[in-house]
Amino acid sequence: MSEPEVLFEVRGTLGVITLNRPRAVNALTAAMATAMLEILVEWADDPAVSQVLVRGAGERGLCAGGDIVAIYRDITTGGRQTENFWATEYRLNSLINAYPKPYIAYMDGLVLGGGVGVSAHGSHRLVTTRTRSGMPETTIGFVPDVGGTYLLSRAPGQSGTHAALTGEHLGPADVLYLGLADHLIDFQHAEELFVALEKTPVGEALRSYILPAPASDLESWRSWMDEAYASNRVEDILIALQALAGTGNEEARRASETLGRKSPTALKLTLASLRRAKELDTLEEALEQEYRVGLRILESHDFPEGIRAQVIDKDHSPAWNPAKLEEVDTAILESSFAPLGARELKLDPRALSDAVE
Repeated sequence: MSEPEVLFEVRGTLGVITLNRPRAVNALTAAMATAMLEILVEWADDPAVSQVLVRGAGERGLCAGGDIVAIYRDITTGGRQTENFWATEYRLNSLINAYPKPYIAYMDGLVLGGGVGVSAHGSHRLVTTRTRSGMPETTIGFVPDVGGTYLLSRAPGQSGTHAALTGEHLGPADVLYLGLADHLIDFQHAEELFVALEKTPVGEALRSYILPAPASDLESWRSWMDEAYASNRVEDILIALQALAGTGNEEARRASETLGRKSPTALKLTLASLRRAKELDTLEEALEQEYRVGLRILESHDFPEGIRAQVIDKDHSPAWNPAKLEEVDTAILESSFAPLGARELKLDPRALSDAVE
């Protein structure tokens, strides 16, 4: 028999959740999200569990994101499983954010997309020198979700806009700077820390393991990024980046070339989502917005095409439609944020808190 996709155990007073799909870099499935939601609700009311640790099996990472192969199959067969998966996943993200006990996320290795959702909303978020994290959704014709628009819209200056649009994989210094993590630790001493957590509160146990935060590239780029990404139009951002590239700014040149390979529709939806999320008061409101946009994208051309190009056929040559920024229909963008009616996702953080009291 194969092992469960997610493992749960209590060590001392530490509840340990291990995402257990190492061959898929622990990509998150609907069953995993459901199981995590259920055990977190149970542990929140269990006096034998004082704090929770989330980690990934294997050496490659905590979680490489949602299982996009399963999403592709669902889209191409006209299913509704992805819609249900996201509803559960976003409830999980909200619960993590409001969790009444310390929630310790070990963000080692790859932590992408859905992996950010099960880590960056926690109370104690630990990166290592091996961490490569980010929200790479524009590469597959999608937009940052799992609360990513909420987090990145609140990053310093326009650094979150740069991270969201380019979808770059970022090292620990930049992850810390963006506000997606709290502390850097040495992965070689992680198991020692985990043993200490079995009987010692995380605030006390961490003191001996925290390393100084290294210098962040994003922080050093703030002056030109804040100017280049200030506009609410992707076209203007691209023009600004190209102008900077013309002055010899290699980072701006690389960013402009990266944006040129992304889905034009996804870029515009991402920017609009970030700007709207910045004005929202709660994570739940941002998740509800992401759900509306996500369900509209499920019906689009670019999302399945992006997955096909990256992980199905692996030709890395998506045929975006429309292919140019100026061809994206503004009316379609606006309608992506409209309420879903009976399909609306309603997240009440008070209701989730009641569930765990």
